[in-house]
Amino acid sequence: MPQPAKEVSRILPARKRIALVAHDGKKQELMEWASRWKDTLIAHQLLGTGTTAARLSRTLGLEVEGLMSGPLGGDQQIGARITEQRLDLLIFFWDPFAPQPHDPDVKALLRLAALWNVPVACNPSSADFMMSSPWLGQDYEMQIPDANAWISSRSDNN
Repeated sequence: MPQPAKEVSRILPARKRIALVAHDGKKQELMEWASRWKDTLIAHQLLGTGTTAARLSRTLGLEVEGLMSGPLGGDQQIGARITEQRLDLLIFFWDPFAPQPHDPDVKALLRLAALWNVPVACNPSSADFMMSSPWLGQDYEMQIPDANAWISSRSDNN
């Protein structure tokens, strides 16, 4: 598949839209991490898949928009937010040792994050770096694929 013809700028707002996702074996690790960063996370718009969102809301008192469980389509809902530029950061604690019934969805989600230049943290250390970044609380200009140029180039070839 050809690459988009060019890139365009996108501004991540100071109040970031952050997805918090964890596989079953990593949920407790995410809860512990989020409790350390609660005062920072509360300043942002949070969303998460199924059980993870519910646990974050219940345990930490954070307002987290709950999507479907990952295997039921939650990963794809997050992927849709990425393609619509309605998600700014992805914190996804995935378990490299546990096979997941929805591995293709997980791979697709990570592919979309890479394609659309969305910062991703897959473990507590990378999430710590993300949360401590000076860019977290301010606007940040980044480059993303120019979808209109890509669509135009595809229609020119048909």
